[in-house]
Amino acid sequence: MPGLNTTSTADISFMLLIFFLVTSSMDSDWGLPRQLPTPEDHSQEQEVVVKKRNALCLTLGADGHLTCNGEAIEVGDLTKRVEDFVSNVNNDPNLPEMSKREVHLLGLCQVSDRHVIMLDVHPEATYDAYFQMQNAIVQGYNNLRNQLAVRRFGRSLSACNAEQRDAIGLVYPQRISEQTAGQKGGEE
Repeated sequence: MPGLNTTSTADISFMLLIFFLVTSSMDSDWGLPRQLPTPEDHSQEQEVVVKKRNALCLTLGADGHLTCNGEAIEVGDLTKRVEDFVSNVNNDPNLPEMSKREVHLLGLCQVSDRHVIMLDVHPEATYDAYFQMQNAIVQGYNNLRNQLAVRRFGRSLSACNAEQRDAIGLVYPQRISEQTAGQKGGEE
């Protein structure tokens, strides 16, 4: 009985393996797009004082319970709260101070450059709760920036060029501060 020639089977298997590795997509996990600060010399630490009206304090407990300036809030309501806080449309004295600045491409604008969103997250809080909170905050900033892009440039933020996006980012800068357990910022 004649034998089956299997000398090229290893070569064919290797070529198929390479083909499937090259043509298949590899799913990767996505995290939060944050740039960590460079390591600093801790001997020269200085305390930054933030006025109470300029700070939006968010606390995420171990049980996933979210509070905003001491009152309970749902993650779904956080986006609107961030929008109202950062934009301060009516110059409310309980919301952040606004300053007038000359912004390239936009002219003289009311700029929200003094606000800070302070996060205090319990170390045992779930990543899912933390991720949802961060997404709600970023969505608030994105909504404000998109509204400004439509109002000033007649198109959505994603359709704007890099220079226009940078100008809009100067009007609504993303200012988020994460505190470690037991660390508190000063108030004026």
